[in-house]
Amino acid sequence: MKKTILLSLVALSSINAQEVSLENITVTSTVIKDVSGEEVKSADLAEALAYKVPSINLIRRSGIANDIVLRGQNRDNINVLVDGTKTYGACPNRMDPAISHVLTDNIADIEITEGPYDVENFGTLSGAVKIDTVKPEEGFHGNINAGFGSWDYRKGGISLTGGTKKVRGLISVSGETSDQYKDGDGKSLAQQVKDQVTGTNIAGTQYKNEYFNMDAYTKKTLMAKIYADITDDQELKLSYIANRSEDIMYPSSKMDALWDDSNLYNADYKIKNIGAFSKELSFQLFKSDVDHPMSTKYRNSSGTSSVNEVISHLKTDFTGAKVKNSFDIVENYELTVGLDGSQRLWDGSYSGYGMMRGISGRKSIDNAKTTNVAIFSELNQNLNKLNIKYGARYDSTRITSDRASQQDNNYQALSANAFATYGVSDSFEVFGGAGKSSRVPDARELYFVSSNGTTQTGTDNLEQTTNYEIDLGVKFESDNATLKIKTFYSMLKDYIYYKATNYGANVMGNNFVNLDATIYGGEISGEYYFNDEFYTDAGVAYQRGQKDSAISGQTNKNLANITPLKGTVALNYDYLKGSTARAEMVAADKWSNYDSDNGEQELAGYAILNLKVTHQFAKSFEMSVGLNNAFDQTYAISNTYKDLILLQSAGDEVMLINEPGRYAYINASYKF
Repeated sequence: MKKTILLSLVALSSINAQEVSLENITVTSTVIKDVSGEEVKSADLAEALAYKVPSINLIRRSGIANDIVLRGQNRDNINVLVDGTKTYGACPNRMDPAISHVLTDNIADIEITEGPYDVENFGTLSGAVKIDTVKPEEGFHGNINAGFGSWDYRKGGISLTGGTKKVRGLISVSGETSDQYKDGDGKSLAQQVKDQVTGTNIAGTQYKNEYFNMDAYTKKTLMAKIYADITDDQELKLSYIANRSEDIMYPSSKMDALWDDSNLYNADYKIKNIGAFSKELSFQLFKSDVDHPMSTKYRNSSGTSSVNEVISHLKTDFTGAKVKNSFDIVENYELTVGLDGSQRLWDGSYSGYGMMRGISGRKSIDNAKTTNVAIFSELNQNLNKLNIKYGARYDSTRITSDRASQQDNNYQALSANAFATYGVSDSFEVFGGAGKSSRVPDARELYFVSSNGTTQTGTDNLEQTTNYEIDLGVKFESDNATLKIKTFYSMLKDYIYYKATNYGANVMGNNFVNLDATIYGGEISGEYYFNDEFYTDAGVAYQRGQKDSAISGQTNKNLANITPLKGTVALNYDYLKGSTARAEMVAADKWSNYDSDNGEQELAGYAILNLKVTHQFAKSFEMSVGLNNAFDQTYAISNTYKDLILLQSAGDEVMLINEPGRYAYINASYKF
């Protein structure tokens, strides 16, 4: 199988029209450019990242709002920032991960920084996904786009921007909906539940007949911005992003989302050239809130007319502020210092009807509050061919719960790093760094209580996780080729991990534990231009993760969510200016190393072929047609680690979701 997969990598990758432009602007990060222009098919940013960045993998939850793994870590170990604002979801079962609260229509560029090298933001452990949304422009411009695809996929959006050099504005709206996708065997999301999950203990989780063919989701978004240049040296930016989703199917869970509504607010004020000790002074205020009820309404377990419906309703609210100042100490030495503070509120409760009315009023998370204050600094040293960045951050965090039986927690952490880049020649660079960073447990890991009102799956005395990491790499560049090789070694102290219990066994609670672990791996990526029309790009990544010792009562030392060898390779033909034909393949080895003690299973390797042609008819009109998973393969890419509450059979077999089968689409956009 390994030989087959490796040979497949030299052929041709991606899924669901996830076509974006990647550009390595530095050796330390990967930048994805023009996301709103390229990602005209799907709002789901997780898919775009997973199939274009080798070190990122997808955790499939639904037809939309999926999650990512970066270098073998997910959840709060990855910092997701939208225009510099840290973003959270409300669902403890990751139905609305942070990355799902900004849609591809609204995104200009994405920078992915791997490792503990971000001191400006709270809780960057394995890396950060920094998302910059579309900016207002002078004059008057617009963009209208529409998309249609298999499974009655429909999408439409319009954005308008304009103004003067002094004041500019933007408004953008979009919406999309889709039937349930079908896997390579022709099974819909509802059919995957019915076919894969058996046993009387969970029969009620199958979809009711009247909802068996329901739409997979409906999603809408609005973004509004105003930028004002108050003077030549002063700028004010105001923005608002609203996301509204309804009736989202999560087939491998016991519940689906009735709705998922989020609001993101951001205000950013910058003053430049104040004096010798302030080249740029910035103030930022930000806020986000999410409203997310999950329900058994569409499942047999809720009974006729949903008389026995159960709802788990969660809300989160995040408010923060940051001030930072940068100035030149001496020539080639720039220092940035700042203060950062935030507060997250997270609350959840259960409602039951009919036979389940006894759970009403019980709390899953009881007004948990996470308050953080921090000071940070970064020194940028630029000496001819050598660039070194030094960073440090001190955090003080307090986490409390209104439940009297749960303890409050205080955490302090000092993070620090150094990263150097040296240009050996015009075409050859070497880079490396070492860093330490920490992240505190969240309220689900500390305090979550099941609907019976007594079983606390959270563990309220968890320590914070600390990452000690070393990174090394090289970059080669010539007139017709680029090649970048990166390696890392990460030592995790008090890593927060979910310890599973078998289906039907007595749940003892306190399922989250601290353990020490190691993750290491590498990545190779590059491009080669045969001539002005033909070029190829490719990337491959591998990670390996192990616990230092098996969890008490278990024997498996493999870490969960560690993707096996995965790679992409593509052949591109720029046959006219602005017009490109692309054939690409994504492939991965089978899961040989997985945590069977905590719900993971062996997954087969796969290789899928995708084809796309983008044609620019005139300066303003562009159309794309494509065929993804051209050979209609049946495969799965994300495993079944039980930190997600997934459906299980009486034999403890966890439900696996297959990826979409063959998908045909057409997208069009008109710019003016």
